[in-house]
Amino acid sequence: MFKIQEVRELIKLIDDSNIDEFEYKKDGTTIKMKKRGNEVIAVQPALAAQKPVQAIATEVVAAPAQGETPKQEEKPAVQDENLQKITSPMVGTFYGSPSPDAPAYVNVGDRVSEGKIVCIVEAMKLFNEIESEVNGEIVEILVNNGQLVEYGQPLFLVKA
Repeated sequence: MFKIQEVRELIKLIDDSNIDEFEYKKDGTTIKMKKRGNEVIAVQPALAAQKPVQAIATEVVAAPAQGETPKQEEKPAVQDENLQKITSPMVGTFYGSPSPDAPAYVNVGDRVSEGKIVCIVEAMKLFNEIESEVNGEIVEILVNNGQLVEYGQPLFLVKA
């Protein structure tokens, strides 16, 4: 089975290349990727010998142009000792709202209290509501909608 990091690396490589369609086989598992406009669609069918046969389809929106990404990363985060982080409890895809046409759970400047839902992290087609563990004001949203996030990755900065 492929590790999530291997799949991410493959998606990045395909996204940065001129290839429109790609298929990769490893240990009896196959990943097929096709570009459609500015998106890379990755499909990884499970092995037939495993428990139930299932297909995992992940849709990843292409990253911003290379000139834009470093600017966001180099942007100095708000420096304050009172800032606390709301972190991702799992690897998955970050969504700031319950559906594409719904308003975001929280925006910069909103007040949050402990237990308030601030976002969703999708992992294995399960949408997990992430609750704030702190009381305060959202100072900065550190990830973009649809972005893959790692376990423990900061999602929001909150001023206590």
